[in-house]
Amino acid sequence: QVQLVESGGGLVQAGGSLRLSCAASGRTFSVDAMGWFRQAAGKEREFVAAISWSGRTTYYADSVKGRFTISRDNAKNTVYLQMNSLKPEDTAVYYCAGGKGDSISDSLSWYDYWGQGTQVTVSS
Repeated sequence: QVQLVESGGGLVQAGGSLRLSCAASGRTFSVDAMGWFRQAAGKEREFVAAISWSGRTTYYADSVKGRFTISRDNAKNTVYLQMNSLKPEDTAVYYCAGGKGDSISDSLSWYDYWGQGTQVTVSS
């Protein structure tokens, strides 16, 4: 099994920044690509960003492109999501996800492992 633990969420004003972290433990060799998803109250979980094992390939939802940056440090088994220029509509619980494979995906079903989530609240 792989355990994923998110951290770094909190309350921030619009225009501010937050950096989320996702630490993986356990059978981390079972995970290649990593992704971030989010779920706002009353809405479905949606894709935010994904990164390949090497870090050379990344993919972003249109709503966060140019504001969010995903990165990873494989030596630390940690993935990051740097969020800048935050907007109230970015308010959600953010989840880290891990999957096995050479590609990256924006599909929830592709990922095998999920963290418990961290709350991000952006005030206007």
